[in-house]
Amino acid sequence: MSPVRGGMTIGEAASRSGVSAKMIRHYEAIGLIDAERRPNGYRCYGPQDVAVLRFIRHARDLAFPLEDIRRLLALWRDRSRASLEVKTMALAHVQALESKAQALQAVADSLRHLAQHCHGDERPDCPILAELEGEPA
Repeated sequence: MSPVRGGMTIGEAASRSGVSAKMIRHYEAIGLIDAERRPNGYRCYGPQDVAVLRFIRHARDLAFPLEDIRRLLALWRDRSRASLEVKTMALAHVQALESKAQALQAVADSLRHLAQHCHGDERPDCPILAELEGEPA
C-alpha cells in the first residue's frame, strides 16, 4: 500500500470542500476521485483531494456534465495542456446552456399561454389539462 496522502476523514474533506460525503462517495465510485484507504478500510483524504473536490463542485456549479468534468480534470492535471481545448469546451458548454435556456423559455411561454386561457374558476373545463391529455385547447 502506498503511503497515506493525508489524514482527513470523509467528513472533514466534505466540510473543507463544500461537497457532501454522499457525493464524495459517488465521485469516488465513478472514478473522479481516488481516495486513499487506511488499513482499517476507512477513506483518507489529503489537501490535493480537497482541491479536486472543490474543482468538481465549481464545475458542477457551472452545470458542466460529469463527462466534461472528467475531461476538465484531466486538462487541469496536465500542466502542458493548451488552454484552447479548455476554452473550446467552455464555449461549447455555453452554447448548450443557451440552447437549453431557449427551449425552457419556449416551454414557459406555452404554459403561460395555457394558464392565461384557463378560467381558473369552478368550471371543469381546463385548457391546461386538455393540453396534457393531448386534446386541442
